[in-house]
Amino acid sequence: MNAFSQLLEQFKIDQKTWLVTGNAGFIGSNLTEFLLAHNQKVVGLDNFSTGYQHNIDDVLASVGAQAAKNFTFHEGDIADLASCKTLCQGVDIVLHQAALGSVPRSIEDPIASNRSNVTGFLNMLTATKDAGIKRFIYASSSSVYGDSQELPKVEQRTGKLLSPYAAMKMTNELYAGVFKRTYAMETIGLRYFNVFGRRQDPNGAYAAVIPKWVGSLLKNEAVFINGDGETSRDFTYIDNVIQMNLLAGTTKNGQAFGEAFNVAAGGRNTLNELYALINKELKTHRPGFQQQPAIYRDCRAGDIRHSNADISKAQKHVKYSPTHDIYQGMAEAIEWYIERYAN
Repeated sequence: MNAFSQLLEQFKIDQKTWLVTGNAGFIGSNLTEFLLAHNQKVVGLDNFSTGYQHNIDDVLASVGAQAAKNFTFHEGDIADLASCKTLCQGVDIVLHQAALGSVPRSIEDPIASNRSNVTGFLNMLTATKDAGIKRFIYASSSSVYGDSQELPKVEQRTGKLLSPYAAMKMTNELYAGVFKRTYAMETIGLRYFNVFGRRQDPNGAYAAVIPKWVGSLLKNEAVFINGDGETSRDFTYIDNVIQMNLLAGTTKNGQAFGEAFNVAAGGRNTLNELYALINKELKTHRPGFQQQPAIYRDCRAGDIRHSNADISKAQKHVKYSPTHDIYQGMAEAIEWYIERYAN
């Protein structure tokens, strides 16, 4: 039995209270659902800037009435310190997912992004400390690797940052390290690599590439690929991210505290390969689907060329063991995408 399986057995008899910020969003709603389904209590916070009420409704319907009783939701903003302090009362572990994501968004409006991603982060970190909570797990980003050409990406070596968003996430890591050293907090940063899966929003200017492409293909709309399509990413299924958050939230390994870890599958696929895979899965799962060629356009400002994670540090320190590569993840996610985005 691996470490995660052992943890789920422990959850059956050991109920804790987890604060999940951004829990109406993609990753936050999945974390909330998994925790509630495994006998845990969850306090949720979201201001609905990028999250949705229907995600919360979907979670509660999925876990059932009994588990739903272990959920408390607060609509609020992490930029409000008083709200953060109120929510931290009685919490055992914080999973801080709330943020204004997207490199392009941060380039267009760095002030708004900073309000959430730096001011809001520091508010949550301070509120956690003041409430006497030791464990603070937070979402960082693979964007902190900047212009580093090294592959795979190793945590201790980063390049020059290429966007305000990357600067904000690196600031988070610096603050978390300081709070660990100054206040003995058990902070752990998770550098997410291109997460995809159920409840990922296909709409809006800053939608992630997988749900955006699936949604466009299902509606017979044009699909755009930035650059020549040979840009590559370590696409990471949501179940791997859930596992890493919960392992980090419960690890007893003190060497993990104050550190940041890559959260990925440890593979690498080009955008051209991704587009071919999505078309293949849609053709398999949706009779009559007709593949269409993509339209290539200029690269986006702030984007890195290649991204591929070395996950050995997470494997060593918190026993992370990803269960899904991109192919397994897409096979599971595609039916969810079709059900939600076909109309």
